[in-house]
Amino acid sequence: MESTVTRELPDEAATHALGAALARVLEPGCVLYLEGELGAGKTTLARALLRALGERGRVRSPTYTLLETYRVAGLDIAHLDLYRLSDPAELEEAGFRELADGHTVLMIEWPQRAAGTLPAPDLHVALQPAGTGRRARLASGTERGRRLLDQLDPA
Repeated sequence: MESTVTRELPDEAATHALGAALARVLEPGCVLYLEGELGAGKTTLARALLRALGERGRVRSPTYTLLETYRVAGLDIAHLDLYRLSDPAELEEAGFRELADGHTVLMIEWPQRAAGTLPAPDLHVALQPAGTGRRARLASGTERGRRLLDQLDPA
């Protein structure tokens, strides 16, 4: 049974707080799908999560590179942005198979562009505009995802 949590994110600070909350519950091998229209805040959320884990280097959007990797807080993290993916075979060329090892945390923007080739998500994080801010809907896709949502700080 799917478990869901909805958060109102009235400003960027609230998006950063959600990223920090997610960082506190991450486990090796977690798969997060980050969904929403262009400008919805997917990369902002991913950047906030990485910063909360202690990443001090430049956190670039992988829009043009497809993939950025990080080693932080004892976790290997791969941030993928599949918006410009024209063929799911490009994932293979980028070394995705090695990243989908069950140990690397995968944060995947635009996962629908590679439907059928990605591992199942533990969490779907859907962002959408809401007034002057955003609304985040987090839904579990696995039992691990449900456990992570249960551990998430209350809003």
